[in-house]
Amino acid sequence: MPLVILSGLPTSGKTTRAQELKTFFETRLAAQAQAQDDSAPKTKDYRIHIVNDESLNLNKHVSYNTAADEKKARGALMSAVERLLSKDDIVIVDSLNYIKGFRYQLYCVARAIGTPHCVIFCACIPDRARAWNKESGAYPETIFEELVVRFEEPDSRTRWDSPLFVMVPEDKLPEDEIWDSVILKKAKPPNMSTVVKVVKETNYLYEFDQTTQNVIQAILDAQKSGDPTKQIKAPLSSILLQLPPTRVVTLSELRRLRRQFTSINKMHTLLDMTRVAEGFVEYLNQNLNT
Repeated sequence: MPLVILSGLPTSGKTTRAQELKTFFETRLAAQAQAQDDSAPKTKDYRIHIVNDESLNLNKHVSYNTAADEKKARGALMSAVERLLSKDDIVIVDSLNYIKGFRYQLYCVARAIGTPHCVIFCACIPDRARAWNKESGAYPETIFEELVVRFEEPDSRTRWDSPLFVMVPEDKLPEDEIWDSVILKKAKPPNMSTVVKVVKETNYLYEFDQTTQNVIQAILDAQKSGDPTKQIKAPLSSILLQLPPTRVVTLSELRRLRRQFTSINKMHTLLDMTRVAEGFVEYLNQNLNT
């Protein structure tokens, strides 16, 4: 713990902030360990990791060339976070994280483990980031411009982007506020879409598969019938499924989201399939309407 998600335009200062954070955490944790003051909050011996393109050997000139390349890069990033994040590890995700759906997935990983998270938005005007990119050569010009256009700014009103710290390049790191948010503050309890009471149930995976498949089938049936409301009552779920109002959801898209939801929950079992169905519906509502 915790998970710190950096977000911002290409070459907006995220790596600089990541290094500042790592140094800050190391210094503060070492100081508290030496203090030996019983009145001070107890802290563990945390390990600190920075996950970024460099640590994963990803070439920015290649990893953002096509949608397929980008998907592979995000997959590698997510796998690294899932592997490293624990209640004894601080993980700093130093990447663009410009898609709100991906930030939501990272949030789900933190919630499933029961560890706090925060988002740091490195706010920078495009012209300034563009000048820095030209100077550093970090991204090809075409890729840089495409990423700027597609950037989805973090919003503190959404639970996956909160708590949110917004900083321009000249700002000092709000050390105390970040410390209070992600070290001293207890994580919110996991919600039904991210996790998960462990139970011993030999047919759990089979039932999980059937339950999520039934939700997908309900969507396909509703689309075939031309349901104008775009709201679907999925089997076992009291939460209504809200389809995008302007497009048809494809089977391949539903299967992809089902795989993602299964991956998030594969190490856990839920008490009953009602919670699985409602969790999947909640996950679809978030990702189909972004």
